[in-house]
Amino acid sequence: MFGWRVWAAKFRSGASGSRLVHKIHGQPLTFHETKLPGAFEIRVEPKPDERGFFARTWCQKEFEEHALKSKLVQCSVSFNARKGTLRGLHYQAAPYPETKLVRCTRGAIYDVVVDLRPDSPTFKDWIAVVLTAIDRNMFYVPEGCGHGFLTLEDETEVLYQMSEFYHPELSRGVRWDDPSFQIVWPGEVTLISERDRTYPNFEQVRCAC
Repeated sequence: MFGWRVWAAKFRSGASGSRLVHKIHGQPLTFHETKLPGAFEIRVEPKPDERGFFARTWCQKEFEEHALKSKLVQCSVSFNARKGTLRGLHYQAAPYPETKLVRCTRGAIYDVVVDLRPDSPTFKDWIAVVLTAIDRNMFYVPEGCGHGFLTLEDETEVLYQMSEFYHPELSRGVRWDDPSFQIVWPGEVTLISERDRTYPNFEQVRCAC
């Protein structure tokens, strides 16, 4: 048992060390910029009535007003049968780097973004957001950042919207437990692919370039 709901409540209160440094309000979406430049948690603004509610989850105009890429060319879904499943940390290299808009449509995930941009003031820093199907919140991942998540419940499903087509020859990754980043995960990793488990240390890759 992760006891992740208790952990998430502490996380949202700032106990995790990750923090929101800028908050921009739009209608009907709310944009919260994290400490990583260009990385946003986005929340919907439900309009309830006796039937349930209606909420917008995407608006090209609102994204452009917040200087975020509004181009979307592909959507993907991942289903994860077991909690404790880790995917990542992935990114797509130049000349086709991609932004991602990530949402958990079933279950819950601990969603992590690592800043891999050498010219960024937060280079090698990370931020995490708990995404749940109940909250319907989203994470906007900018170009040049690694992305991954740990599932917090069984049978968790994640929806991705991407700004570029998938190019397998440009698929890259960094390891979830790389000492360069010191990511704090909320529970045990019980399932991970061989590829994700064996990415080399980030500093070794940088030195080899």
